[in-house]
Amino acid sequence: MIKRSHMAFAALSLLALSACGDTAGGGGSRESIRAVGSSTVFPFAKLVSESFVRSNPEFPSPIIEATGSGGGIQLFCSGVGADKPDMANASRRMKASEFETCQQNGVTEITELQVGLDGIAFASAKGGITMNLTPKIVYEALAANPYGGEQTNRTWSDVDPSLPNEPILVYGPPSTSGTRDALAELVLEAGCDTNPEMEALKESDKDRHSRICTEVRSDGAYVDQGEQDNLIVQKIENNPRAVGVFGYSYLEENADKVQGLSMNGVEPTYDNISSFAYPGARPLFIYVKNAHLDAIPGLRAYLAEWGKMWSRGGPLADIGLVASPDDVMARNTQALTQFPTLTAADFQ
Repeated sequence: MIKRSHMAFAALSLLALSACGDTAGGGGSRESIRAVGSSTVFPFAKLVSESFVRSNPEFPSPIIEATGSGGGIQLFCSGVGADKPDMANASRRMKASEFETCQQNGVTEITELQVGLDGIAFASAKGGITMNLTPKIVYEALAANPYGGEQTNRTWSDVDPSLPNEPILVYGPPSTSGTRDALAELVLEAGCDTNPEMEALKESDKDRHSRICTEVRSDGAYVDQGEQDNLIVQKIENNPRAVGVFGYSYLEENADKVQGLSMNGVEPTYDNISSFAYPGARPLFIYVKNAHLDAIPGLRAYLAEWGKMWSRGGPLADIGLVASPDDVMARNTQALTQFPTLTAADFQ
């Protein structure tokens, strides 16, 4: 009964979409493709949008909104229809719980596309503070309760005597950001699990392990700077003692202003992210509603534009996107024409 009602809802919404797409000159805005989500994916999506408009002048420019990965997926999963976004950009993979929300709201046919790779870069101003970080150092500096205890580290040298005797001040993404999720999973949790007790806790009490290992301190040492990574660049540029956390593409784009900090002795570079030698390397995704493919003018062509631009040495690489491995790229290029449906089994 529930599944049947979802199908009916989707059918009604699709009618609304079709009506929107067929309206000549009406309203204009919803005749545009609408994508929401990651601030990391945002500059890539904008460049694809600009190329799409040049190649397809009969279509209006897509509307791209930087809402954060979590916020974008929430909007994306709220339903199908003309008042809902067509796509979600994400700097982490959709979660199984989010997929289930999509299904419950009638968003039953979704295609997932990995558009490339990015890295969570730690950076400082040119000529500013320099450190060789490790996940363990970052965890002990930023955790609200490192290993379940009190957070007493005030300077980097409190964490490790070899580090500068400078106050810990890190500007980073908010909890709604995919970059924050990746920071938690790829760096903080990895650092936390260097402790054998925390590694064991993961098996015995997963929720407590997650709180201890990923909750970030709120005493001013870590500053949530919102969804605009360019603001983090500005903050660290103006304070040589501060560290920023953002996507690698922003590091490359602002190489004249900021410098990358190594992690485990590995610099955040294109080649090190491509090979996953850099600990913060991560895939980037876009999600599209298959029900919108033919109802929203130009959506298929916009997606095809991504495939023309995501190769190594392509236009997106020029602004910091790291190309996916060849086999992954081939699979996703094929998905741009076949639009395979994401299933619950894909999350197992």
